[in-house]
Amino acid sequence: MNNTTLKKIAETLGCSISTVSRALKHHPDISVKTREKVLELANTLDYEPNAFAVHLRTQNSKVIGLMVPFIFNQFYESFIASVEEESRKHGLALMILQTANDPAIESENLKLFRQNRVMGLFACITANTNDFSGFRKMSEQNIPVVYFDNVPKDPDTCRVCLADERAATLAAEAMLQTGKKKIAALFGDRGLSITTNRKVALENFFRSKSAGVQLTAYHATNSEEAEKTVQQILKATDKPELIFCMSDELLIGAMKAIQQLELKVPEQIGVISISNGFIPQLYSPRITYVETSGYKLGKLAFTHMMACISGASAVKELVQESVLIKGGSL
Repeated sequence: MNNTTLKKIAETLGCSISTVSRALKHHPDISVKTREKVLELANTLDYEPNAFAVHLRTQNSKVIGLMVPFIFNQFYESFIASVEEESRKHGLALMILQTANDPAIESENLKLFRQNRVMGLFACITANTNDFSGFRKMSEQNIPVVYFDNVPKDPDTCRVCLADERAATLAAEAMLQTGKKKIAALFGDRGLSITTNRKVALENFFRSKSAGVQLTAYHATNSEEAEKTVQQILKATDKPELIFCMSDELLIGAMKAIQQLELKVPEQIGVISISNGFIPQLYSPRITYVETSGYKLGKLAFTHMMACISGASAVKELVQESVLIKGGSL
């Protein structure tokens, strides 16, 4: 622990603590000669300002909060890595907490963020978040909140979103081009905004095309549920020709089931997913997917946060566009 204090520097140089403090801040009232002496001694003694004291005095912790349902998720990992990278460039630190998709834990996390007086908060709400009083308290303390991935329904909130409808539409267009008519579509938790957006867009696309496609929707909240669901689907007499997965987690479960049943992709079953980009490359042939990059979303989110902190942004929502990456699974 560094015990060097302003008092020790002042006593060594025979000046006041206020003079040392102002010299370290390059205050114009302090002569160049005195400032150089103070800085030289501070450097020799390896002096570092007490970050907590500075935080209490300035109300600026130089820490940004980040809250996700789960840290060990490939999408959230890439989002966190992207935001951390940008934070470091700007001399900021991240305080990362996870909610386990539990509103009660989410509420406790918000208290911790407020107690630590974070500069701003990146928040992915849980699937069951209905009480936003904790988030409103952040705003009351002038702490901007930028929502991402799963966001509130209230349009008057700052958010960065993936192009969910566009992503589902791109996947639907790719599926339509295969000529396959029986499609099983795997969607996530019904309480997630991304589930609703992607499901509605996919169903609307095929309904508008009147192409005779038989689209059947299923829901799974994790890879294990997805695996069991796909096993049942593929063992049925009237099994699908193609499986759509709305996320990497569901893709992992679906591919486990396909491999266990020893089905060949794409000869016996086609597969397409919406993905962060890493998981589809683990299979042979590589899975065709629509990219929804957590890393790119993180960059966009940080830019939005800096604008919100400075008060320079009147824009409420920014959208990260999606793109189709062709593999050999269709």
